[in-house]
Amino acid sequence: MKATLIPVTPFAQNCSLIWCEDTMKGCLVDPGGDVATILEAVKNEGVTLEKILCTHGHLDHVGGVAELASNHDLPIEGPHKDDDFWIDQLADQCVQFGFPDTEDFTPTRWLNDGDTVSFGNVTLEVLHCPGHTPGHVVFFDQTSRVAIVGDVLFQGSIGRTDFPKGNHDDLINAIKTKLFPLGDDVVFIPGHGGLSTFGDERRSNPFLQ
Repeated sequence: MKATLIPVTPFAQNCSLIWCEDTMKGCLVDPGGDVATILEAVKNEGVTLEKILCTHGHLDHVGGVAELASNHDLPIEGPHKDDDFWIDQLADQCVQFGFPDTEDFTPTRWLNDGDTVSFGNVTLEVLHCPGHTPGHVVFFDQTSRVAIVGDVLFQGSIGRTDFPKGNHDDLINAIKTKLFPLGDDVVFIPGHGGLSTFGDERRSNPFLQ
């Protein structure tokens, strides 16, 4: 699996373009906005999009989903159904944070812990990791040892849990019991900021000691 990051929205959210090197078929993870910028990156990499993946329902992660899905006939997979209330509130989120209006959407497929998602010859494992939001999911590629973790974990930090239905204990539990056991060598792509490894965060992240 290959990946490139496309920072979008005023929150510099990492939209990930990921693809199968054998087939050049891929998907977008968390296209939060700036759709023209995203599509330019897709064109530059020569990727044929197969679907959209969503880690959770916050605006800066899903603001471009409805437009991309509608205009390019792309199925939407994720997040877990416990985030449906966030997606239903997209219009209110736009007003609250001063974003352009965006449509809500219904995922083609809600995801559960233990599910898999595929594009080209790549299959990703799905881990339900609540805490930042109740329906947050993480995508893991066993072959390339890369995880796309949304806002669960960051380099030197963790996701906020002060939003509606956030839960600090659930977040810490998800990180320690679902992510860290995948291996210290796993590189993760967070929803904001730079890449890190689970090993580095396990050893030095001050919020996890």
